Amino acid sequence: MTILVTGANGQLGREMRLVSQTTTDKYIFTDVVEAEGLETRLLDMTDKEAVLQIVKDEGVDTIVNCAAYTNVDKAETDEQLCRRLNAYAPQILAEAMKEVGGLLVHISTDYVFGGDPYNTPCREDQKGTPTGVYGQTKLEGEQAILASGCNYIILRTAWLYSEYGKNFVKTMLNLTSTKPQLKVVFDQVGTPTYALDLAEAIVHILKAPQSGIYHYSNEGVTSWYDFTKAIAQLAGNTKCDIQPCHSDEFPSPVHRPSYSVLDKTKIKDTFGLSIPYWVDSLSRCLRNLL
Repeated sequence: MTILVTGANGQLGREMRLVSQTTTDKYIFTDVVEAEGLETRLLDMTDKEAVLQIVKDEGVDTIVNCAAYTNVDKAETDEQLCRRLNAYAPQILAEAMKEVGGLLVHISTDYVFGGDPYNTPCREDQKGTPTGVYGQTKLEGEQAILASGCNYIILRTAWLYSEYGKNFVKTMLNLTSTKPQLKVVFDQVGTPTYALDLAEAIVHILKAPQSGIYHYSNEGVTSWYDFTKAIAQLAGNTKCDIQPCHSDEFPSPVHRPSYSVLDKTKIKDTFGLSIPYWVDSLSRCLRNLL
């Protein structure tokens, strides 16, 4: 296969670079900006002609779309760009794969849920109820892919972190090592996802892909508070007094999902995946960081 990865200098894209080295497939790593030490083809995925050109020139038969607008708060005042990246760009990628009979693997989010109250893990066929621009545009991106008629795999994930870029784990590593006290919300519940685990799952799925929408996060359930406690404990940052608090103590323009645990039964049954427990994956990431 010839696999084009968008957003290749982001968290998931960086992990895809690592995992690709274990395969014999040809990978083309693209982004809108270069990164020092990383071979990157510059590609604006909102430029339909440019996308079609690289697909045809390189014989691309699979696109893994790791790129997105992910600043949840800023999206509320930057709706046009957010929609362009999260809805319009996936449509272009889908149409390109439709034209050559290829496959689009698209990364979506638990933020397509959240508007309805529930306390059981979200299934793939559950109606999307996004509460903000970010979640709404990601849902629109999914809908555009389905409407295109291309072969697709949509992977909804949640609470993504890695050794790269800015993310919750790296932020809390810093704060719990430098602050005497910290308040973290306990009334938002979900599951962290180590980007390396997701990248490995994608490469596994590409061996025998089956179109559909799937959910992937690590196993288990936790709150942001408990997640922070685990980060501090595993890192040995024991002097910081971490206290639980309510979401309304941190005002935000977006109402974040209070419960967005993803049901992973479908992806495990379809592809025979064994998914690591979130604490085990966090330990693995922290060993690399520390």
